[in-house]
Amino acid sequence: MFRIMLGRLLMVRGLLLAASFSLVSIGFITIYAAGNPAEPIEGLKLTVPAALWKKQLFFAVAGLLAIIVVNLFSYRILGPASYWLYPGILLVLVTLLLDRYEVIDIPFVPMINNTHRWIRLGTKSHYIQIQPSELCKIVYILALAWYLRFRKNYRHASGLVVPFALTLLAMVLILLEPNLGTVMLMMPILFAMLYVAGAKTKHLILILLSAAAVAPFLWHKMLPYQRMRISAVLLQNQWIYQKAQEHPGLATVLAGSPQDLAKWTEKEGYQLMHSKIAIASGGIWGYGFRKGPYLQENTLPERQNDFIFPIIAHQFGLVGCLVVLMLYAVIIVCGVEIAWQNTDPFARLVTVGILTMFSVEVVVNISMTLGLMPITGLTLPLVSYGGSSLVVSMMAIGLLNNIGRSRAYSVANRPFEYSTEE
Repeated sequence: MFRIMLGRLLMVRGLLLAASFSLVSIGFITIYAAGNPAEPIEGLKLTVPAALWKKQLFFAVAGLLAIIVVNLFSYRILGPASYWLYPGILLVLVTLLLDRYEVIDIPFVPMINNTHRWIRLGTKSHYIQIQPSELCKIVYILALAWYLRFRKNYRHASGLVVPFALTLLAMVLILLEPNLGTVMLMMPILFAMLYVAGAKTKHLILILLSAAAVAPFLWHKMLPYQRMRISAVLLQNQWIYQKAQEHPGLATVLAGSPQDLAKWTEKEGYQLMHSKIAIASGGIWGYGFRKGPYLQENTLPERQNDFIFPIIAHQFGLVGCLVVLMLYAVIIVCGVEIAWQNTDPFARLVTVGILTMFSVEVVVNISMTLGLMPITGLTLPLVSYGGSSLVVSMMAIGLLNNIGRSRAYSVANRPFEYSTEE
């Protein structure tokens, strides 16, 4: 029986790694195509550098090393270590804010697009940038899983205080950078892990209702560009956009002010419109590798980052999109199988946290490019350009592989089984 289960997990891990490397490869060739179209327009300088693929290749190699490193030891040692790593990463996030709010001038914290999210290491001409909030996601999952693994106090409402405090602390620090996309990930991860660990549904629903009550206050505190990104789902409707133009009060609610609303068609609205056109114009089979008007021109901003999915659809059509979705589905199914076969509570919680992270990123990013969800800045995991994002995503895959190859401790009962009376 054990040999059958071991063989099954070996196959699952193989599929997990194959699907992950396939997505990395798709991202790599798409980034190459974005900077090197087959039929470039003479005299037009593309916003995506022709050599950007070389950086992505370097990041992919770094991610591969991360997979190897996290499989050199048992995942179990990461549990106690996370209690040191989590305060450490929070301290780094505080450092970013010290520079942002001019408490201390820190030379290795650059301001990019009016945000302070990165730490720059190296010289002025040769450097790498690390995004601590990306690393925070995986460390947060480890710390929360280690805290929840054998506890039962979160079966009561008072026991949820510590998990939510751990979450809100990181969320506030990341939101102040500002970085709305990463913040949106943390609450779904918390809820999924609490639910699997045995928290009562009625308590989680009560917390959601409380959050909904606070939402108007948070909306009031948002910057205009943040409001427009979230309002993108509504403003893309021509009738709503016209009503907002006619009524200054509605414009203020949706975009911050009538003046900011006027910029909609030049910024978020422009990007969203061309994103949907790029996807639709790909048809079933697409224009082909490195071909199509959205590869030749700079019409779609951030087509190597947040909006890489429309470029995949533009080149490879509906078929290419389905292949990408199928590969993500393989990762999720393999992760579920790994969690099911491992009875170690810590392993199961880490797996659930990672799968939730991937699922939310994929759903939000693709929905965002289709105009179904707000524009948040979340990247497409394993595919979008970006060093920190790619390395952390591959590290997460490495952790899943580590858990899959480890034999679980024998326990008397299945983990997280409670009577309904508790």
